Amino acid sequence: MAERRYCKVTFGPEAATVDVRPGTTLLEAARRAHAPVRTRCGGVAGCLMCKVAVPPEQAAALSAPTPAERLKLGPLLEAGMRLSCQARILSDVHVEVPEDPLKAAVRKQLERQQSDELW
Repeated sequence: MAERRYCKVTFGPEAATVDVRPGTTLLEAARRAHAPVRTRCGGVAGCLMCKVAVPPEQAAALSAPTPAERLKLGPLLEAGMRLSCQARILSDVHVEVPEDPLKAAVRKQLERQQSDELW
C-alpha cells in the first residue's frame, strides 16, 4: 500500500484548511492556510506565542512533544496545548487557534461599552 502523500489540516475557529505533506509543522501549515497563528521567535520554541489547542482525540495525528515543548509548556501540554512550531503533522488533524490577546481585549472593551447605559 502506498504511503499517504498529503494530510488535511484544519485550523479553528475560522476553519482555514490546507493540505500538507506529513512531517510539516503546524506553524508552516498555518502560514499556508493563512490561519492566525502568531509567532515572534521564528519557530524555535522561544516565544510561546504559537500555541494551539489539540483535542485529545486528535493528539495521535501529531508527532510526540519535543523536549523544548515539554520544557516550555509544562502543565499546558497535559491540557492539550502544543507549540505549532514544534508539532509535526502525521495525519489529518483539526486544531483550535486561541484568540489573539489584543483582539480579546478590544472585544471585551467593546462589549463593556455596548452594555454601558451611558452610550
